[in-house]
Amino acid sequence: MQTPKFAVVRPSFHVELKNRINEYFATTGKSTTGGSRLFSKALFLILALAYIYIQLVFFTPVLWVSLLLCVLMGLAVASIGFNVMHDGGHGSFSTSPAVNKVAAITAEVLGASHFMWNMKHNVIHHAYTNIDGIDDDIDAKPFLRMASTQKYYKMHRFQHVYFVALYAIFHLYWVLFSDYKKYFSGKIGDMAIKKMKPMDHVIFWGFKLVHYALFFIIPIAVLGFKSWIIGFSIVTVVTGFTLSIVFQLAHTVEHAEFPVPAEDGKLQDEWAVHQLKTTANFATGNKLISWYVGGLNFQVEHHLFPKISHIHYPEINKIVKQACKEYNVVYIEYPKMYHAVISHVSFLRQMGRA
Repeated sequence: MQTPKFAVVRPSFHVELKNRINEYFATTGKSTTGGSRLFSKALFLILALAYIYIQLVFFTPVLWVSLLLCVLMGLAVASIGFNVMHDGGHGSFSTSPAVNKVAAITAEVLGASHFMWNMKHNVIHHAYTNIDGIDDDIDAKPFLRMASTQKYYKMHRFQHVYFVALYAIFHLYWVLFSDYKKYFSGKIGDMAIKKMKPMDHVIFWGFKLVHYALFFIIPIAVLGFKSWIIGFSIVTVVTGFTLSIVFQLAHTVEHAEFPVPAEDGKLQDEWAVHQLKTTANFATGNKLISWYVGGLNFQVEHHLFPKISHIHYPEINKIVKQACKEYNVVYIEYPKMYHAVISHVSFLRQMGRA
């Protein structure tokens, strides 16, 4: 599939949006990065994960406390991904490229290659959102049918039920298989990844060993295989399902579109309008959810301005909404998280029909 080309529109809605957002930061004097609020959140999450890990591996509380801590560890791993790795990977965690690199590399310690994530997420998904054949985020074939252009199998009739199990093993699949498939094939889907430098290879393999040492070898050596497999299973299931459901609520819901390029590869909308048609917000009024998911419930603002830290999304959300209203551009938002979950399940049910 050739790389699609977005429409060139004059006047450009995207240019108008950027002008308004730039004016907001110029007027307020704020930095587009996360600042002390994000640093303190990152420190809290990392220390919380370290504390839980030490308690589980080296002190091992009574059974019910250990099980609870495993659940909390899974939630902490996911939240570090949402808040630290994600902003770092987009270069919005700090004004320092080195600090952003460190934040992005937290993904490596938790089992995922930030190099592969950058290619899959920043380069491909953010540019060509919901375009089947390019956006790897909607490629779960053959188990899930995420677009009407994807091949239908009879098992898809039940995908709105069994998706829970697939999301639960997402983290394990990522850690044990997905990155290696991309590494050895040199591709993400049908898109070739950029050539890895020698240091990229060192980081890839070095941190894979660090991850396996921390989450496999040391716990097994200290606790024994049985205790480890129970605890690790809980952690990876909680992590996988949490990551999956938050990411899926952003694009695979009833009101999101899945544009198909024309035969010449052209799309009918300019890039910013395409992002608004393919992306949805949820529960933006819930401060706890916003804090935990690193502003990924403000997915519209994130897709339009990925280099702005999620700390600022509640404010720029108002600017984007006003611009959409004036320019008569669609803006998809679900008031509550459960509304978005229901819409996602309904979407899967619809895609499960022949």
